[in-house]
Amino acid sequence: MKFTHLHVHSHYSLLDGLAKIDQLVRRAGDLGFDALALTDHGVLYGAVEFYQKATRAGINPIIGCELYVAAEGMRDRRPGIDDKRFHLTVLAENFAGYRNLIQLATKAHLEGFYYKPRVDKHLLRQHAAGLIALSGCLAGEIPKAIVAKKLERAEALIKEYQEIFGKENFFLELGAHPAIPEQKLVNETLTGLSQKTGAKIVGVNDVHYVRSEDAEAQDILLSVQTGNRVEDEDRLTMRADDFSLKSTQEMEDYFRDLPEAVANTQEIAGRARLEIPLGKILLPPFPVPEGFSAGSYLEHLARRGQLFDAFGTQRLAQHALRRRHQMPAPKQTNVVASLHDR
Repeated sequence: MKFTHLHVHSHYSLLDGLAKIDQLVRRAGDLGFDALALTDHGVLYGAVEFYQKATRAGINPIIGCELYVAAEGMRDRRPGIDDKRFHLTVLAENFAGYRNLIQLATKAHLEGFYYKPRVDKHLLRQHAAGLIALSGCLAGEIPKAIVAKKLERAEALIKEYQEIFGKENFFLELGAHPAIPEQKLVNETLTGLSQKTGAKIVGVNDVHYVRSEDAEAQDILLSVQTGNRVEDEDRLTMRADDFSLKSTQEMEDYFRDLPEAVANTQEIAGRARLEIPLGKILLPPFPVPEGFSAGSYLEHLARRGQLFDAFGTQRLAQHALRRRHQMPAPKQTNVVASLHDR
């Protein structure tokens, strides 16, 4: 049976993930994986680098993100209330999903930032197309409800996320961390809730470094993030278990009583076939009023100073007008014209 890691952090999870993209791809190849996900915290900084390097290595790159979901609204910033948030693992199934993932990550930073870049469920509903979601690690909303012994709440949340993403697109995430008591409780409860809700289970290892011997270096990284000394007690640490890029055999051994948790990683990997059109000019559609060509409308806006209103700097308008006369006609360069032709 094959296995695919679907919850993986790189050094783009700043001061949290240790592995560089090259190291992850090389190790995945050494272990015989034919697919691998990248799900950094709140960002897509490594998406294109990972896509290119994994593709060159013959590995199917699954682009994702571990999103921060606001407890209520993403624009709320109440001290002591809105600094609480939940983790949610989201993967792009196709290019539409990738574009929605970009929207989520961008709006999380520009509109929802409060300690961390946050989305909310309203935004998730707007950009759910083409996405596959997992219920998240122990910091996820559903696992937290389980640990708090709010099982009815956990079941209701599963149904809510199924409604947001589609029943076939929402999976229950089981972590392979036997040394963490809460993880055992969450795994057992989610397995039972899977039967009640129809949500499939899927096994992950929440990868933060490549090899098990890298755990100490990653722990030092976390200490830097939190401003603690390594020897401090009661600090954030992941030393309780192994968060490395484990082999298929190791994951099969852990989930030997739940083979579907391994098999379902392959279902997701088979569905996630993203192709990013790199090297092409991707411009948004820009409607041109009747009576204007693309080039003449650009000149019109520049002369009236409306580019200043739109982009906040008069230099841009002046530059656009100057370039309008210096460059070949936009119709010949296909840059401005493409805005109208889309």
